[in-house]
Amino acid sequence: MQETLIVRFWGVRGSIPSPGFSTLRYGGNTPCVEVHAGATRLIFDGGTGLRVLGQALLKQMPLEAHLFFGHTHWDHIQGFPFFTPAFIEGNRFHIYGTLGPQGQTIEQRLTDQMLHPNFPVPLQVMGGELKFYDLEVGQTLVLGAVTVRNGPLNHPGGAVGYRVEWQGRVVSYITDTEHPPDGLDLNVLALAQGADVLIYDATYTDAEYQDSYHSKVGWGHSTWQVAIQVAQAAAAERLVLFHHDPLHDDGFLDQVAAAAQAKFASTMVAHEGLTLCLLPRACLGT
Repeated sequence: MQETLIVRFWGVRGSIPSPGFSTLRYGGNTPCVEVHAGATRLIFDGGTGLRVLGQALLKQMPLEAHLFFGHTHWDHIQGFPFFTPAFIEGNRFHIYGTLGPQGQTIEQRLTDQMLHPNFPVPLQVMGGELKFYDLEVGQTLVLGAVTVRNGPLNHPGGAVGYRVEWQGRVVSYITDTEHPPDGLDLNVLALAQGADVLIYDATYTDAEYQDSYHSKVGWGHSTWQVAIQVAQAAAAERLVLFHHDPLHDDGFLDQVAAAAQAKFASTMVAHEGLTLCLLPRACLGT
């Protein structure tokens, strides 16, 4: 594991969990992506996929991990109260997020989610060692040999995307963002530049985004067509479409995959269990 860079998808859905027969292949859990860079474990977002990851990690305790939140809308934090390893003494988690629109810290927002009457037990019941860090927008964080940069995204209430750099490889995690009408967001392009794997918000199609009866303009999400524009402009090697709309069932996402690959061959539609190995490349695309 010391010389591997592995990306695993535990939750790929946006807005609300959408389990059911029509979403079995791609999955219905909300965002959670694990990046294992050598001995350093990074986790991005704590949607319901975090609960599933937590169950897998029970075989690897005691453990230490760095958990980064892009923002704290419910679909990105609702798995945190069910993250079993955080309740177990001997585990250590470093938890990062930028300040909220009223200056709330990431610790405050995760604590508030677990207060009565919304949740039966408070965050303080968690027996693991939790260390909270407030990031500045645009901050660069160095974790040993791993560099994690963040950049601002255009999303109601604010959000950031992340760029992970390790041994010359780059993984970009950019979800919940919308571009200005006059072109691509330069902050997004900076995060995505030269990425080996670009994980990108493709909640809508262009037709859904611009629908005259139910427009999604201003909702803070992107489309798979814009995702391809970003990947091409940033010279990304591989694009992974992410944060699927809860109404997009397996058949719909199959159609998106085919249409996207016709325009940018190195495109994948994220599904739960997808594992990408960048170093070595043996399991890329499984």
